[in-house]
Amino acid sequence: MRDAYHEELDSIGDSLVEMARLVGSAVGRATTAMLDADLKLAESVIAADEKVDDIQRDLETRAIQLLARQQPVATDLRIVVTSLRMSADLERSGDLAQHVAKVARLRFPESAVPQDLQATLLEMGQLAQRLMAKAAEVIVTKDVDLAMQLEQDDDAMDLLHRTLFQHLMDDRWKHGIETAVDVTLLGRYYERFADHAVSVARRVVYLVTGDYADEIDPAAAAAGAADAATGGTPGSTGTPGGTGSTGTPGSTGSGDDAGEGTAAGESR
Repeated sequence: MRDAYHEELDSIGDSLVEMARLVGSAVGRATTAMLDADLKLAESVIAADEKVDDIQRDLETRAIQLLARQQPVATDLRIVVTSLRMSADLERSGDLAQHVAKVARLRFPESAVPQDLQATLLEMGQLAQRLMAKAAEVIVTKDVDLAMQLEQDDDAMDLLHRTLFQHLMDDRWKHGIETAVDVTLLGRYYERFADHAVSVARRVVYLVTGDYADEIDPAAAAAGAADAATGGTPGSTGTPGGTGSTGTPGSTGSGDDAGEGTAAGESR
């Protein structure tokens, strides 16, 4: 019975990794669709988001059943509850990639992004994809050092976001209001996508150490990572060892992304 229980915990971790990889791929493909005015690719990204939603719904059902049947405590409870939070971050990331694709679809057959901003948006898309790839690796490895690196990567995204706004606020802007709205929203989508990747990494830090990412002592983090490597469920991609409190960390991307909006003329 306990073996089945730990297999179910492992499968929740596997689902998180699958979600992270799917949304990482989605944001990369959405970026290509946006820059190349590729309608077919944009439509495929939009349709594929349903798979991410399905995985999240299935994960939530299994997690709630585990809570009801097994009444986990200590580390196991932290795993289940925090996994629910991570799945919400990843589902929202998928929505953001879908939003980028919807902008591409809306502006087809033209590219939604002026030529002079394409390099910046391309860099934001590539960085978003790398951030999510790192988040997936953090879920698998429970590598606290790698998780903390995502904070620095997010700073690079914030810098790109500011650069984008400098272009928008320049008196020489010549692309009109509609394009300005599109570019503003696209920048916001990528910035929020990065925040959700960081949030996932911070939650993994919490799973390993029992502390919030901004409260981590390096020695304690190393000890927690060692515990996770030796004390977790054998073969698990989602179950660290050790013990700690059962609360959940706050998200770097808190709230419901109310500030995102949609491109002019596009429904969500």
